[in-house]
Amino acid sequence: MGQFVFIPIIFFGLIILISAFFIVKQQTAAIIERFGKFHSIRQSGLHLKIPLVDRIAGRLSLKIQQLDVIVETKTKDDVFVRLKISVQYKVIKDKVYDAFYKLDYPHDQITSYVFDVVRAEVPKMILDDVFLKKDDIAIAVKSELNDAMMEYGYDIIKTLVTDIDPDSQVKEAMNRINASEREKIAAQFEGDAARILIVEKAKAEAESKRLQGQGIADQRREIARGLEESVEVLNKVGINSQEASALIVVTQHYDTLQSIGQETNSNLILLPNSPQAGSQMLNDMVASFTASNQIGEAMKNSRKKKEE
Repeated sequence: MGQFVFIPIIFFGLIILISAFFIVKQQTAAIIERFGKFHSIRQSGLHLKIPLVDRIAGRLSLKIQQLDVIVETKTKDDVFVRLKISVQYKVIKDKVYDAFYKLDYPHDQITSYVFDVVRAEVPKMILDDVFLKKDDIAIAVKSELNDAMMEYGYDIIKTLVTDIDPDSQVKEAMNRINASEREKIAAQFEGDAARILIVEKAKAEAESKRLQGQGIADQRREIARGLEESVEVLNKVGINSQEASALIVVTQHYDTLQSIGQETNSNLILLPNSPQAGSQMLNDMVASFTASNQIGEAMKNSRKKKEE
């Protein structure tokens, strides 16, 4: 019977002995109190405390933590904007006591300072500057937090402005302005391209006309040279120039009729085909050249009289 009485005592003693040992994880600090008073800070590893006398008042992580704070404020040009500030901080290893006992709610304290700094800096800027100078806002927040939180055992590693969100109507207006500017630039490029195409097309047409005129001139020059040679050949066999010209005109006349007849898709063309047609055409040409020369001489004489 006595043995059974000692079993609960032994069991209770084992529990107390086991509770005397505790483990602190890596990058963590445990605060030990003795009878409600601070006793010591234990770092990572296996530790021993006095059962029923010492207790673990709390544990603080020594890792870098992040707190996201969303602040709504107004810019200098009266635009309401929401900023997301990400604050990265950690407990200083040598100031665990201050971090645990001097500050109950570090998140609320950091949030208050972020609100204070952002609402002091952003109203000095227009909306465009808020986007351009977001790093300046982050630096100002970090500087203010470092000065304030260092006393409580917290080190501010970095602050980032991770999001800038203006009012939806303002964003729509900014998008419309941006779209209008891009459309204006696109229209200018299209106009320049069209102008270049017109100029190049005009240059190409001018070059084409020049080459076409040069080709016609060369063609007529060769025709005249061929006619001259034909007349010289005919003169050598006793045919005078007028008869040679008539013969050439008649020959070309019938060559033209033959060429037209070979084209099946040619339009209807009415030409004289009698033997006298070539002679008549030659006489008309000679008369036309004579009249043209007479008109030219008359104009030349009139011009000389005016100059006198």
